[in-house]
Amino acid sequence: MTDLRDWAALYAKGVAMGCADAVPGVSGGTIALIVGIYERLIAAVTAVSPSRIGRLLAGVRPANLPDARAAFHEIDGAFLLVLGAGIATAVVAVLSAVDYLLATRPVATYGFFFGLIAASAAVLFGDVALDTPRRQAAAVGGFSLAFLASGYASTALDSSPPVVFVAGAVAVSAMVLPGVSGSLLLVVLGQYEYMSGAVSRAIDGVVALALGEGAAGLTAIAPTIATFILGGVVGLFTVAHGVRYALARARAATIAFLVSLIVGALRAPLVEVSIRLAESGEAWTAAAPRFALAAAGGAALVGVLTRHSAAIEY
Repeated sequence: MTDLRDWAALYAKGVAMGCADAVPGVSGGTIALIVGIYERLIAAVTAVSPSRIGRLLAGVRPANLPDARAAFHEIDGAFLLVLGAGIATAVVAVLSAVDYLLATRPVATYGFFFGLIAASAAVLFGDVALDTPRRQAAAVGGFSLAFLASGYASTALDSSPPVVFVAGAVAVSAMVLPGVSGSLLLVVLGQYEYMSGAVSRAIDGVVALALGEGAAGLTAIAPTIATFILGGVVGLFTVAHGVRYALARARAATIAFLVSLIVGALRAPLVEVSIRLAESGEAWTAAAPRFALAAAGGAALVGVLTRHSAAIEY
């Protein structure tokens, strides 16, 4: 039997992944590589299939329990549950803090995100090869998609259930990819601030319920959280498989697309800051120093992580 300390260590690794996934620019997949569980994570995720899920659900009947246990072991279920618990713990904690910082220090917060994104792109760009027209087209496509979406989504997309569902599918599927941050994609889609606020409100609702103050707050935000999670589950077992397939069939072109996507997404925090400054009446010239200082801090954090990681292998 696995030692309790091993499960505690795995939970801690999940917490580290969750912290990375909760901030734009740093990928939970990269953290999985650093802590040595990336291959096991991919194997577990890709082992999940509709038939195995059906076998697990059939375990509610005593006669099917042995087969359900076998299916649970086939998908490395204990590993996924413990790691997922660590990730969820960190995501909830970090997003609650981010929600406060976005409300009180938006310029510095988005500046920090900008530094994270820029440094991550710089680190990953060494893996990009643009020596063929196909790879060049993939890079242009990735950059254009993120750049245009960063400007459009911040002003045009609402946070309706279909948008939240798609955001969950895209963001969570990116969690298993080194270099691509799910939170970054939420920023590009204009949903990061909304979802961090939703998590914070859900926590407030849970606390209110525990204190006997009623479930109204939790009931109001539960549909949003459930829609995002449902989208995440669908994305993790569909979009993630698609990207892994693309990496297997056209590795260089796919990497060029993904890294260029990150470069194009640098527009997103700038757009968000511009919106905040327009609302407050503050000029960019006055906000630039604290934006730049925070960006330097974000870049430094990526530098520290990079020094402790090996070369990224897709």
